[in-house]
Amino acid sequence: MRADRSGQILLAHGSGGRLTQQLVDSVFARGLSNPILVRMEDAATLDFQGRLACTIDSHVVSPLFFPGGDIGRLAVTGTVNDLAVAGAEPMHLTAGFIIEEGFAFHDLERIVESMSEAGAEAGTDIIAGDTKVVEKGAADGVFVTTCGIGRVPDGVDISAAGARPGDAVIVSGTIGDHGITVLSQREGIGVATGLVSDCAPLWPLVRDMLAAAPGIRVMRDPTRGGLAATLNEIAQASGVAIEIDEAAIPYRTEVRSACELLGLDPLILANEGKLVAVMAQEDTEAVLAAMRSNPHGRDAALIGRVEAAAAPRVHARTLIGSRRVISMPTGEQLPRIC
Repeated sequence: MRADRSGQILLAHGSGGRLTQQLVDSVFARGLSNPILVRMEDAATLDFQGRLACTIDSHVVSPLFFPGGDIGRLAVTGTVNDLAVAGAEPMHLTAGFIIEEGFAFHDLERIVESMSEAGAEAGTDIIAGDTKVVEKGAADGVFVTTCGIGRVPDGVDISAAGARPGDAVIVSGTIGDHGITVLSQREGIGVATGLVSDCAPLWPLVRDMLAAAPGIRVMRDPTRGGLAATLNEIAQASGVAIEIDEAAIPYRTEVRSACELLGLDPLILANEGKLVAVMAQEDTEAVLAAMRSNPHGRDAALIGRVEAAAAPRVHARTLIGSRRVISMPTGEQLPRIC
């Protein structure tokens, strides 16, 4: 039963009373139903064995809906991917919603449906949650926070500090799709016709990669700050230099054209369905073959290598044969991207 005939969220939906219960029953419990959630306890109780990974992420993307996804899909995949690049099989998520008074019920239902679908793709579910409603103007539609728990298989030891001189650096596909898609929708500039966000859960891809080479040393997902931030984080944590070949980095034509038109650096653009991996050179061919057989890794490419260095740094061989330093981004080209 829908709690309000106007089709909008009211402050009373956050009161903890009858309307709150109706909101939970008609939207969240119905859209995210699973055996643990339906118990409606104050805390979900779980049985675990082995090593666990845990992560939390908040999502404030604008606009809420964009080609290839929405804030719901983004919330699930963002958290699932943080677990996946730690080598952890996602098991369960929790979700918290801050909803602005007047937000449309049908939009909330769309978001919840997207979360359910993304969870099914990743093989996980949402087992607990919380909802708060704030006054008109105190939020921007809806904000979503997700927390995830995953199981780390025996023998997997992935860390940003694991890169070693001589290692190979691989990216799973085209860079900047999400950033340019959201920018195009937000600003209505029409520079990315046909482009959609790469927002996708990466655990199935990571599972294939680990099956091919359990000794992968580093995996990270280049979200905010893009490839530039991710490579600098790895270099700093591992105390190494990373050299990339700009000609080897895969881009869609729409992304490259938009960056040239708008003066954007594609290496700083956000991604929501890509990963960077560092591994021993001898594992490269097997990992690339496994990635390219998966839909989310079909454009995987070897883009660089790890070098010994007195101080951590990242640099690129440019298209004209020179070298340039890839610095850690100091600001955001596009805020509220995820």
